[in-house]
Amino acid sequence: MVAGRTADIRPRIDEALVRRLIDTQFPQWAGLALELVSPAGSDHVIHRLGEELSVRLPRHRGAIGQARKEYEWLPRLAPHLPLAVPVPVGVGEPGFGYPWPWAVSRWLDGEVATVDALGDSCEAAVQLAQFLVALERIASEDTPAGSTGEDLTGRPLSDRDRATRVAIAEVDGVFDATAMTGLWNEALSAPGWDRAPVWFHGDFHTGNLLTCDGRLSAVIDFGELGRGDPARDLMIAFTLMSATGRAAFRDALGVDDATWLRGRGWALATGLNAYTTYAAVDPRVAAQTSRQITQALLG
Repeated sequence: MVAGRTADIRPRIDEALVRRLIDTQFPQWAGLALELVSPAGSDHVIHRLGEELSVRLPRHRGAIGQARKEYEWLPRLAPHLPLAVPVPVGVGEPGFGYPWPWAVSRWLDGEVATVDALGDSCEAAVQLAQFLVALERIASEDTPAGSTGEDLTGRPLSDRDRATRVAIAEVDGVFDATAMTGLWNEALSAPGWDRAPVWFHGDFHTGNLLTCDGRLSAVIDFGELGRGDPARDLMIAFTLMSATGRAAFRDALGVDDATWLRGRGWALATGLNAYTTYAAVDPRVAAQTSRQITQALLG
């Protein structure tokens, strides 16, 4: 393994490791070809397994709960949702030096959504609003208590205060620190969510949307799935949409001013976190998060 601080351990993941894990734990798929999916995001190494399956191994400790969470909850949520979501078929166990649970799911065809393709699409904006409305309306009685033992309660925006202020100071000169501080203070001061907790995706950005033939087809990566304030899912308005798309999205979603302001705060905080963590080593993330931050400032 690549050693560092305990919290930052990142296992070395290659095809040989994935092959051994599959062959020993899921021998029914031992003969299927493996193909690395690249780019695959910052949280998982992904391989396509045969024609119909994918294998996802967490890169870092922060992603290790996703395999069991998706296996537990996505089959319950999927029937209520208007876009496809991953269909988990197995959770692998640690082995051969790899320390964490990992997942096998049905392969979802499609390309990652892009601003160039969908940024100006009001149709896509409305589809995404409809997806969130459907997710939020899933009642708790439709999703009985799970067995993973994981707390699905969403953390408040205020939990990100210290880290966000540190990040603002770090990127001062790249972005407008005064404007970011002003938005952050306003978002923290906005009235909080005072209704019953609802389901949220938790990491709702362009990299977690798939398209087929230029149309939205699936939502993936539910590692941050939880229940609470839905404002965090509004980050999609600032990672994907133009001003026109945002207006259509907000209208279809029926978002009040306070929730929209908290959503801008979530977009700013998550954008800054990704920028300060990955921008120096990944130009693609740098471009995406720069847009997210500047669009959140615009509102």
